[in-house]
Amino acid sequence: MAVADRTSELARARRLIFEDQLGEAMTVIDRVLADDQAPHDRVEALTLRLITLINLGKAGDFAAALDAGLAAARQVQDPAQYGELQALAAIVALRGGSLEGCVRALVHGSRALGAVELTDETTAWGWHNLAMAYSYTGFHGHALAAMDKAREVAVEVGVPTANTDFAAPQIRLRLAVDLDHRGDSEGCQRILRDIVHDLERKQKDDEVGRLRPIARGAMGYAVVRLGTLGAVQTGVEAWPLLESAGMSTRACDLRTLGAVCQAIAERRPIEAVARLETATVADDSLGGAEIHRLRALAHLGAADYRLAYHADRSAFRVAVAQLDRLRDLFVEGVAALLDHEDMVRRIDFHRGEALTDPLTGLPNRRYLEEHVTKLLKAGGHAVLGVCDLDGFKDVNTVHGHLSGDHVLQRVAGVLNRVMRKGDFVARYGGDEFVVVLPTTSAGEAREISRRIEAAIASEDWHSLVPGTPVGVTIGWAGLQGEDFSDVAAAFEAADHAMLRAKAPRPRAAS
Repeated sequence: MAVADRTSELARARRLIFEDQLGEAMTVIDRVLADDQAPHDRVEALTLRLITLINLGKAGDFAAALDAGLAAARQVQDPAQYGELQALAAIVALRGGSLEGCVRALVHGSRALGAVELTDETTAWGWHNLAMAYSYTGFHGHALAAMDKAREVAVEVGVPTANTDFAAPQIRLRLAVDLDHRGDSEGCQRILRDIVHDLERKQKDDEVGRLRPIARGAMGYAVVRLGTLGAVQTGVEAWPLLESAGMSTRACDLRTLGAVCQAIAERRPIEAVARLETATVADDSLGGAEIHRLRALAHLGAADYRLAYHADRSAFRVAVAQLDRLRDLFVEGVAALLDHEDMVRRIDFHRGEALTDPLTGLPNRRYLEEHVTKLLKAGGHAVLGVCDLDGFKDVNTVHGHLSGDHVLQRVAGVLNRVMRKGDFVARYGGDEFVVVLPTTSAGEAREISRRIEAAIASEDWHSLVPGTPVGVTIGWAGLQGEDFSDVAAAFEAADHAMLRAKAPRPRAAS
């Protein structure tokens, strides 16, 4: 396949995704990936593949697809492509329940896209997907600003469909319902009315058909959602818009909840409650509180004020839960920053990148060997411990290597925090870290072990890699005063001790 053909095919694939023809888009993408590609084309194809998987809701394939895209993007080092992938990484992390991973990716994506000097259509789509990621996470102000940037870049580079491709009714809709969930129904109605007025203008100008299917669905939902709040219905038919929203998971969610809204607006509350009992929607489509809020409105329509009150309290509790998680994340972020500052102070004597592990900032294996060699030559005695992470293989398998890197960085910060002055910490390789404790007794080493294990166990791994706990097993060498000729011998002894500690103990005879 010629270069021009691949570029044309990739442009076609993006358009197919835009039009919600996801199966055909995946066929085109797989055909491009099966052929030899230029590096930029490969990144683009892998990015489009991940977008398609997200729209199809195939969560089991997210981690591998994201890892493949990021690996290809690092080789190309195009900030626009990397920024768009980080925006998608934020969505993947949020779907996986990792708010910390989501926020990290949002920051990386924003910085990468902000560093683009020569903008093109890829940059515009990067800002578009970043806006969507911000919106799903609840950062509505950031989402609107990113969408404005997407539209600005699209106009600047001459995208002919900028005003329709980069419309943002989905973002404004999520902002509106979020206000309603938190008790500001008047603010919600104002935004919904703005969306409906925009829809009426587009109908008058015959532009609705050129909108992205999911954008039409969002406008249709705005119409029926206004009805749940008692607003006067317009002459706009909402259901044809919802039906034309496509077959992505979010489009299906809009139709599911749209039918509930229509039943509430048309004073059929019992039907609305029954529909909600069987409704299954993604939390990030319209926020996890939307089902609870609609249940409250349905009970209110049935004059069951007790159930309406309890459902409304549930909606508010779910709506503010993410704010609580963000506050916790802020505190953890400050603690991590302090850990990093302390780590920088403790390793400021490291000489150049050749002696430092680039991922964690810790001394690397080479520097560890130099340190222990100097210690032995000076006649000193030390205890060497090998710290091997438990569950790390599952982290990479379930959440991808990007999350694995974040775990290693967090562990590095923890180790630096619990070490004493004069202790030495290094990353030996993979998920193994080494600590060197000078003039340390067996009792002191056991206490250090306890502190390390407790500190790692107390970290909030659920927010970073949900459902995949992380622990540590430590093996020691030199506890009995053994002398070692070099670090390799000491490491081998400590590694064997660590493996013995990991081995399951035989059950006692009954």
